[in-house]
Amino acid sequence: MRIGFGYDSHRFCEGRELVLGGVIIPHEKGLLGHSDADVLTHCVVDAILGAAKLGDIGRLFPDTDAQYKDAQSVQLLKEVMAKLDGLGYAVCNIDATIVAEKPKLAPYMQAIEESLASHMNIDISQISIKAKTQERMGFEGREEGMSCYAVCLIERKN
Repeated sequence: MRIGFGYDSHRFCEGRELVLGGVIIPHEKGLLGHSDADVLTHCVVDAILGAAKLGDIGRLFPDTDAQYKDAQSVQLLKEVMAKLDGLGYAVCNIDATIVAEKPKLAPYMQAIEESLASHMNIDISQISIKAKTQERMGFEGREEGMSCYAVCLIERKN
């Protein structure tokens, strides 16, 4: 068994959709990034890559590469899952925490977990997504952006 840790953050911007775990969340702002800036999926990808010792999302999918401009992060996640499978590993579980003052994410958690499970080809029981505020402190608390933390446990397949 191996464990990986992921972190990501993105600032809010006008004129973009807010995407978390491949799900479009109604909000007046989206997140700024080269791809769709899905902070949750980026974080999960980094946790998986860390557990498998495959580097990080920026190394595999650099923001200097035009092919990843506006890419759907869940498609990048699928690619990472294929790499993991090729190494003979499987995801045991993912535990992630999204940090944002707004929007309130509770109504979307089931859809987010279902989306990630589907794109990872794992059971929804293997994914736990939570949301926390910063009690109006820090950049998340000032509603300047979002961050996410995740851990991933992988194991060798039999």
